[in-house]
Amino acid sequence: MAMRTTPERLLVRLEWRVIRRLDGRLAGGYRTAHRGTGTDLVGLREYAEGDDARHIDWNVTARLNEPQLRMFTEDRELTVWLVLDRSASMTAGPPGRGKDDVLSELALVLARLFGRSGNRVGALLYDTGLYDTGLYDTGLYDTGLYDTGLYDTALGSTAAVRTVPPGTGRRHALRIGAELARTADAGRSRTGRRGAGKYRGTTDLAAMLDAVAKLARRRALIVVISDFIGDGDWGRSLLRLVPRHEVVALRVTDAADDELPDAGLVVVEDAETGEQLVIDSGDPLLRARLRAGVEDRDARLAAGMRRAGVPIHRIGTDADLATALIEVVASTQRRRA
Repeated sequence: MAMRTTPERLLVRLEWRVIRRLDGRLAGGYRTAHRGTGTDLVGLREYAEGDDARHIDWNVTARLNEPQLRMFTEDRELTVWLVLDRSASMTAGPPGRGKDDVLSELALVLARLFGRSGNRVGALLYDTGLYDTGLYDTGLYDTGLYDTGLYDTALGSTAAVRTVPPGTGRRHALRIGAELARTADAGRSRTGRRGAGKYRGTTDLAAMLDAVAKLARRRALIVVISDFIGDGDWGRSLLRLVPRHEVVALRVTDAADDELPDAGLVVVEDAETGEQLVIDSGDPLLRARLRAGVEDRDARLAAGMRRAGVPIHRIGTDADLATALIEVVASTQRRRA
């Protein structure tokens, strides 16, 4: 009997502990969002309250002097894009249960649940926390994947974008898992080489969203899994996505993102820039400033998502995955009721 790979062992565990509890709930909770939004126009009807105003045919409306709505054939399959933040800040958290571990579990569960229903699931793995030496000599890029090296002139940083094209089934979920394991290994290798180079900047969330906008050519469900720690004018990028796609944000968090332990003098390091500081973690003024900064960050994130009409769901590293995803589906259904 062949030995199972790490992604397969993880998927088997998730199938037993999580997926069987969610089977039928997740895909069913999102399929109705895409009914009647295919590419083939089948006719027009009078606009009614509650209809999607984006489907109004303004030329016909002008001629008839009353709003007319375009009707399309129903999309029978759902295309799902998983946008996976692989930046250095995602490594925070306890060993074996960091934010990147939770992201991997979420990606495998979502790929398996959506894919087993005949829906096509693709993945975009985005990382801007790259070293300026040695990355492209690690064998990171393979055939069979749509790999792209992007250069962001605003940040002066190189971003690695790895794409797994949409597919279905268990084998495809394992392909996404294998790519996550590969990028995790590359990240650990690079973290151990801090003397060889330096991080070039924080995560550009706008570039991450723009990258999936270029890939998702047909209407899709886009699930962004990230801690949303970064910069860039991501609000505008999100507003460009939502007219065409349904977007859901899963924010993976850890207590280390928000709280500083009272441990006296400590060295802290920015996971993405590599900047280090010696601080007095017991200083009440410092702790107050940190708390204010966390609250400001969270408020700006919530406001940006609210403006775009995108639901954001917080999933902690200590959360039960099945329970968290059941709540995501329930919340989605409540919003549509």
